[in-house]
Amino acid sequence: MARPVIALICLSRDADGSLADYLDRRGYEVHEVNDEWMAETLLSRGGVDLAVIGDRYPPAAGLDLLRKHAGEGGPSFVIVAGQADLIDKVLALELGAADIVARPVVMRELAARIGGIVGRRSRTQRELVVLENTTVDLRSALVMHRSGAEEQLSAGQVALLRLFLANPRKVLTRDDIMAAAPAESADAYDRSIDSRIVRLRRKLDTESIATIRGSGYRFDPPAPGHS
Repeated sequence: MARPVIALICLSRDADGSLADYLDRRGYEVHEVNDEWMAETLLSRGGVDLAVIGDRYPPAAGLDLLRKHAGEGGPSFVIVAGQADLIDKVLALELGAADIVARPVVMRELAARIGGIVGRRSRTQRELVVLENTTVDLRSALVMHRSGAEEQLSAGQVALLRLFLANPRKVLTRDDIMAAAPAESADAYDRSIDSRIVRLRRKLDTESIATIRGSGYRFDPPAPGHS
């Protein structure tokens, strides 16, 4: 499946910092441009799903980009606004901007907004799993902790988590787990199911995967509104 293409246009250093890497880890193809003619060239070429127009881009030129490229067949636009006049914000929305984000930019919030817009645009949804202390993006194999820290899941850990998600409140034996989510080559020195479960629990910071003594393991989804 092709990765959604994101253009980052003239974002301030404090806004974009590692934003390109941050989005790349979430499965996007990211292009950064830092002046007007490069922005126009990139968007005119086509193939961009969403463009983030930063506050270093001249407001009038940003509105011109919207007039020219927003709409059917064009990318969705997110505007990063500094102290822009309310009229400019309203005009940007009227010209087709999908969202306006105020500075300072919080990368996790911006990534969430981008994910929602791209998902609606492509009629696909991110595969998000909300646990007690973490949110897991299965498509990018990324664990996002409440603290803001992030960890990557291995392919085997994603397969194991998917197995539990597909069988909520059902006891899975060790044979069930080995058949559906076999150990990876990286686990060659430790193929113990118990060790794999311990590592997964630790990475997800969850108690939702229960050990059923003498039988196996069971995934009990956290209740909505858990603390």
